[in-house]
Parts: sequence; structure tokens; C-alpha cells
Amino acid sequence: MTRIDKNPRGATSAVTVRGLVKHYGETKALDGVDLDVHEGTVMGVLGPNGAGKTTLVRILSTLLAPDSGRATVVGYDVVRQPRQLRRVIGLTGQYASVDEKLPGWENLYLIGRLLDLSRKDARVRADELLERFSLTDAAKRPASTYSGGMRRRLDLAASMIGRPQVLFLDEPTTGLDPRTRNEVWAEVKRMVGDGVTVLLTTQYMEEAEQLASQLTVVDRGKVIANGAIEELKAKVGGRALRVRPADPAQLRPLAAWIDDLGITGLATTAVDAGRGSVLVPVLSDEQLTAVVGAVTARGITLASITTELPSLDEVFLSLTGHRAGTAADAATADTREEVSV
Repeated sequence: MTRIDKNPRGATSAVTVRGLVKHYGETKALDGVDLDVHEGTVMGVLGPNGAGKTTLVRILSTLLAPDSGRATVVGYDVVRQPRQLRRVIGLTGQYASVDEKLPGWENLYLIGRLLDLSRKDARVRADELLERFSLTDAAKRPASTYSGGMRRRLDLAASMIGRPQVLFLDEPTTGLDPRTRNEVWAEVKRMVGDGVTVLLTTQYMEEAEQLASQLTVVDRGKVIANGAIEELKAKVGGRALRVRPADPAQLRPLAAWIDDLGITGLATTAVDAGRGSVLVPVLSDEQLTAVVGAVTARGITLASITTELPSLDEVFLSLTGHRAGTAADAATADTREEVSV
């Protein structure tokens, strides 16, 4: 029987990592990583190229042994119980792992049989997943004839054959076009809705925003921040007050007047003519209250007033010192990490 750990707050942890270390020569790929992934959630692991994300996934999926530390997945120790653990996890890497010479259906059937499903159950499961991933019409075609998006969906289907409790997704949408990426996101959300726990590594900030309920940011093998997306944004700071006057002609006078008040210190307001608003940087609740009070006292009629937190890309920049990789950068991230770690 599997044992699932509990975190200090009482929530169920499907993945627990404590003090995980992995060295490649003098390079510290992982340097004392701690991590908890709650059951039935998506944990997004962000980090620049070579930060150790892929190394972490490979250890948790039993493809690498750590030098020290401990990790369990649904209660199974990744070092002492690898065979049991492999029966409850799925893994999708950056590159499709299916046999391109085999048709899509045979790929799934073969994996089912390798996972000890009966012939009947393997056939039924292959049919189910081909339909779920909109691949039924291509079931008898060799995987080599599939488009990149179709191969990615087939790879995801393959990782779901054994109905895993935990799914590891390592840069799952690298190189995909926006439409196919959205299809993959929708399928991941459906999996989580079915109770699957997901650990997702990504360099796409939009992907993290779409899928993850919690984030862990790693850099140079260390965890440098973790928490819910909104919590990380709040920690970084940089809130802004977006003030939209009813009369667009008041935009620039309003911005100049707020600057003259000196409430926000050295920060200056910005006019967003496209959205008909003034963006006012505020560093504290006191500054926010003062700006709202001053605008109200001035008698300016407002159409709306809202607060905005920094974007996730700005959070990443603040934490790591540079912006997240572009789509082109992300496409080669895994290769570079393999070399650097």
C-alpha cells in the first residue's frame, strides 16, 4: 500500500523533496532543493537554462540517482523503491519518446502491455486515449507522419496509459504553435480535474499562469522562491494603480498633477493612451490611499480605478536577474542544461 506524506499545514503532498543534491563534477545541478507538491494540483518549476529543472524531473522519475537528500512520490522513495514508483507516475519530456515507425495505436498498445495491462485492457486503453487526444483518425498511421502537435499529444497519451497518480511534464509545449499549445494546456487541465498531480517545468510565463497553482523558482540548483503566483507577485512588489478618468482629455493633466503631489516619491506616472488611463506606481498601502484620496478631492470624475501586480515575467526578472527565455530559447533549453549540468 502506498503512503502519502502530509505537509505541515495538513494538506496532502504527492511529491516531497528534502535537501536534494546532484553534482556533475564541479557543477552543482541541484544544491539542497526542498519541494512539496500537493495532491491534485499543478506545481510549476521555473528557472533559467541550466538551473537544474530537468535534473530534478529525472531524479523524481527515477532516471537519475541523487548524490544526497531524499525524495518521495506518493510515498515511494525514488532511490529505494523505483520499481513501485514507476507504476504510479507518467513522464513527458521535451521531445516525443514514441516509436516513429509504429502507428499511433500500436505505440499506445505496446506501452500498455509493458505496463502489464492485459491484451484486452491495453486495446481498450489505447482506443480511449486516441479518442481523448483527437488522434483516432490517425491511429493506423506511422507516428513519423504526424505533425509536431500530434506527436506531442501522442506522447501525452502514452504517459497516461497507466493512469498515473503523478505526471511529470518537462517543457511539454516546447516548439509547438499557439493553437496546439492551447490544446495541450486544455488536456493538462482535464487531467488535473481527474485528480492527477502535475509537476511542470517551463520557461513560458503564460504557461505557468495558465496551469500552475503554485510556483517554485530555481536558479543555479537552489530554490530561490516559492508560493502561489499572486504571493510571488506581492513579494516582488511594484504594484501600480491604474486610474481611468471619464474624460480622456484629462489624462496628461492628471498624470502631471499626481507627479506634482510627490506622493509616490521618485517614481513617475505613465500615460497609457491606448487604454485611456494613467498608471501610478505605488509601493505601499499608504501611497495607494493617498493617491485615491487626492484624486477624489480634486473632483475628477473617474470611469474606473484598479490595482495591478507585476507580470510573472517581471517577477522572474526580479528573482533571477534576467527575463525568462523566449520561445526560441526554450526550444533548446533542455539541450543546454544537459551540457551545463
